[in-house]
Amino acid sequence: MWFFQSPQIVYGEGSLSHLSQISGVRVLIVSDRTLERLGMVEKIRALLRENRFQVETFLDVESDPSVTTVENGAHKMREFEPDWIIALGGGSVMDATKAMWVLYERPDMDPVAINPIEPIFLRKKARMIAIPTTAGTGAEATWAIVLSEKESHRKLGLGNRECVPDLAILDPELTIGLPPRITADTGLDALTHAIEGYTSTWHNDFSDGLCLQAIRLIFNYLPRVYRDGNDREARERMQNAATIAGLGFGNAMAALAHGMGHALGARFNVPHGRAVALFLPYTIAYYVRGEAKTRYREIAQFLGENVQTENEAADWLIQKIRALESEVEQPLSIAQLGIDEKAFEEDLETLVAFALNDSQTLMGTRVPEVDELTRLFRVAYHGDDVTF
Repeated sequence: MWFFQSPQIVYGEGSLSHLSQISGVRVLIVSDRTLERLGMVEKIRALLRENRFQVETFLDVESDPSVTTVENGAHKMREFEPDWIIALGGGSVMDATKAMWVLYERPDMDPVAINPIEPIFLRKKARMIAIPTTAGTGAEATWAIVLSEKESHRKLGLGNRECVPDLAILDPELTIGLPPRITADTGLDALTHAIEGYTSTWHNDFSDGLCLQAIRLIFNYLPRVYRDGNDREARERMQNAATIAGLGFGNAMAALAHGMGHALGARFNVPHGRAVALFLPYTIAYYVRGEAKTRYREIAQFLGENVQTENEAADWLIQKIRALESEVEQPLSIAQLGIDEKAFEEDLETLVAFALNDSQTLMGTRVPEVDELTRLFRVAYHGDDVTF
């Protein structure tokens, strides 16, 4: 028995006005200080007050949020007792908000213990709205939660199907003027979600079409929005693509690029989208070189490329991804991130251990042993070809 999880989605220009149609008494907005300075928090607060809500905020979410931040936010929720919780921001804000929501409803629960198996019984106190301000993570449409252990420099992959937000509001106005670097990082994150979702061992009939459409949208619109951050059509289509990819991989899981990206990002403070996208071409080559059951020919043909074999399709897709990464000035190797080789080698054993213990690594069609993953990290560091 399988499940397909999705929030209600309101999208397109002016979709923030939907906040005037929700009913309740108290709303807690979870966001960060940057969005407060940009006036986005006040914009949401004003719309809610027009709808006669009592509004409070928790604005201390950092990039790669910690368990401590989640506990502090949950404490604020228990004090204010909201019946709606709004996550306004990127993936870090939405992940943190999901975990805070769990602790608000279940103060007896350790956030590190959030898992897909045990029921949580959410929505007895509040429901959740996700309003993304970037176009990449898809967290507004998924049940995944990624938190950081600051002491061990490790990322924790958590989540439960109940943690899918009740409502996602996609207003492209909130992404207008997003800096090019963040636009690239988040857009390539969405591409990685879509490709890995389509090729993971848990792919299914419901997720496949979503992943393919997201792939096509991102290849078509990410270069446009990177060149011109005020291109409203491209902003809207990329925002749609990110959520569509979230629905796709969120119901199929990701794979090895995410396992390796989580490890590198945690140890060397590399933004999530930049890290996972960097590894994507290397992991595609790794899967197809090992004669694993892959689906790259189907992706290539959907994009209009006439290829005959999986190897030919994988090579074509790798070139297409790297061309896009170059166009949006994405590093193509770990060395290009500016990470010192000595520091990388000193941390390599830990990187491999973290990646092997990441649940996403197990979702791929070929699961590496320690020696293979060590080689793959080194290949990615130098930008070499994968031949094994």
